[in-house]
Amino acid sequence: MTDPETADICLGGVPVHRHLAANAHDLASRVVDELVGRLPAYASLPPEELRTEITRIAHQTIHGFVGVLRSGELPGPEELAVIRESAARRAEEGLRLDSVISAYHLGAQVCMDSVAPRARPQDVESVLRLSRMVVAYLQRVTAAGVGGYFQERQAAFGVEHAAQQALLEALLAGAPAQEAADRAGIRLPGRFLVLSLDVGAHADERTPGVDPLIAGRRKLRRLRVELERHVRDVVLSALSVDGGTALLPVREETPGGTADEGLGAVPDGVREWAAGVLAHMTRVSGAAITAGVTVTPPDGVREGARLAAEVRKVAQAAGRPPGLYRLSDVLLEYQLTRPGPALDQLSALLAPLAGKPELLATLRAYLSGGMDRRGTAERLSIHPNTLDYRLRRVTALTGLDAARPADLARVQAALAAYDADRATRYG
Repeated sequence: MTDPETADICLGGVPVHRHLAANAHDLASRVVDELVGRLPAYASLPPEELRTEITRIAHQTIHGFVGVLRSGELPGPEELAVIRESAARRAEEGLRLDSVISAYHLGAQVCMDSVAPRARPQDVESVLRLSRMVVAYLQRVTAAGVGGYFQERQAAFGVEHAAQQALLEALLAGAPAQEAADRAGIRLPGRFLVLSLDVGAHADERTPGVDPLIAGRRKLRRLRVELERHVRDVVLSALSVDGGTALLPVREETPGGTADEGLGAVPDGVREWAAGVLAHMTRVSGAAITAGVTVTPPDGVREGARLAAEVRKVAQAAGRPPGLYRLSDVLLEYQLTRPGPALDQLSALLAPLAGKPELLATLRAYLSGGMDRRGTAERLSIHPNTLDYRLRRVTALTGLDAARPADLARVQAALAAYDADRATRYG
């Protein structure tokens, strides 16, 4: 934008650029006062920084606008580089972008308030021209500030992310993690809540015509945002569209957060909080999520992550619905599915049912339904006589009768072992 007549913009007979230039030092001080009074982020800056750097930038920006009014030329790369550099420093200091952008507008407001009393009725055209120039200048300055801010944040994010991933890798490897935590600027908590997550597909990932990669990335972004929204401290995670591992710091004020009951024990208060977080993640992502959970000190993360993954797999193999599972939630199934000759023999009891999914499904529904004959038939949408026929077929093939008390525990154990064996063989 070029306007050779901007030097003629006068209010009350005085060129605006002349008024701003003559009062630049005073205006810069007033701008800083406004920033401190109206933007908490600037009020928290060190007084020495406000007196020197922030005041200097305000003064340079006012002079930059004076130059625009004199020449009719909007600021070029060299002038905007000052804005970009200043915004980058604010990003490095941790100021929010909205505060940085608000500072530009507050500065413009202070300058316009200083010249407004000079306006006369005959200055309407000058006021309109001045307003257009202020808007154009703010647009150019804001774009430069946003660019500088995000360039710094991207660079900082890369460094922060790498340091956090290094810490996560150290914890999962069982290596000493204090040095990695120091590099990441993270204070290790007394305990981590370890989540092993299996994330189902979002409906969009299976919709014809929709790019499943894009749909999956959108789901993953929502998962991360929702997970971090519920945790005040840094969340360490390695997540993909299918799931992964996340370490959440357990704060001492969390009910049960300081309990020490051994590996695999998750206090009720911690479980309730984690289940709430998982429910929000499920709702926001639009995907079914199954999670195994443990609580462990930093030096136990490696074993805790292994156990959380095993708990999740056991829950899934046992046909449990999506949700959060502790070791205590699947204690029997977990113990029955430990590798060894007993597991192999238990699984073999139901081998005759391989290739007969309707019989396995019927047996599973009958046991999970408390051996309620009519209720199970209703859930399976079959006649009770059909249910009886299928259960007789199971007995004929395996020699086990789930309705007989002497066989019940054996059937339940065999089913848990069979599921675990299939999960191991076929993933």
